[in-house]
Amino acid sequence: MVDRDRAWSSVDPSASLEEIDGERWGDPPPGATRLVSTVHAVRRRPVGSLSVEELRLLLGQQVGVAVLVPLALERVEQNPLAEGDFYPGDLLVALLRLPLSYWSAHPDHRDRLDAVATRALILAEDPDLRPGVDLEPLVEALRRQG
Repeated sequence: MVDRDRAWSSVDPSASLEEIDGERWGDPPPGATRLVSTVHAVRRRPVGSLSVEELRLLLGQQVGVAVLVPLALERVEQNPLAEGDFYPGDLLVALLRLPLSYWSAHPDHRDRLDAVATRALILAEDPDLRPGVDLEPLVEALRRQG
């Protein structure tokens, strides 16, 4: 079994998810929704160039989780309320909504996320930075896993 944390440190940021995981999805099926078409397209982009919105989108669909969580954690560690297209903190919310089994299997990532969530809860007290969802229940669920 590959140690994904160690594997991430050796991931070429110019490689796409398709290149990293070896899964070629091809073109989206005819009549695919915009979401499906976008996910297919973003899987072909270099992971090092993914925007906050693209990370949020892929993680929200649980695509490339093992590769993208470390990158997303770096982004939210720099800015806990990093914002894609929806609201301040939408990338953090996408991370917090990943299956709790992921965080149980990756306690180092869980600890990093918990530290970011603590900072985000303080920042979210500012009405101009308030996320579009209540972070507290998501953070409490993460902490119950610890």
